[in-house]
Amino acid sequence: MAGRRLIGSGSGFEADIGYSRAVVDGDWVFVSGTTGFDYAAGIIAADAASQCERALHNIESALAEAGFTFGDAVRVRYILPDPADFARCWPALRARFGEVRPAATMMVAGLLDPRMKIEIELTGRRRS
Repeated sequence: MAGRRLIGSGSGFEADIGYSRAVVDGDWVFVSGTTGFDYAAGIIAADAASQCERALHNIESALAEAGFTFGDAVRVRYILPDPADFARCWPALRARFGEVRPAATMMVAGLLDPRMKIEIELTGRRRS
């Protein structure tokens, strides 16, 4: 599939800042850092594990719209303000990436909203 296509999530941040939830470029998909906000309800859970599940749901929705799955993941980046929260996210991450085993990096950094516990960025390449 040739060409470049933008995928939106409905998040107000996309229009305010000027980015897309995901960009498809040929056989590649680049998913922006995605947090655990439920955009339809306008809420975010208080705990890291629930936020991780929701972030993965948000990513999965973007991947599906783009014609990809978690099985196409080649690189994942996890950003957390508190490194102690990372282990709480492992079950959800293992459920999506356990067989795929993409290259991964976990970084500790502040996030835009203090309620955010995790942000996940993904790069994928369509499998033949």
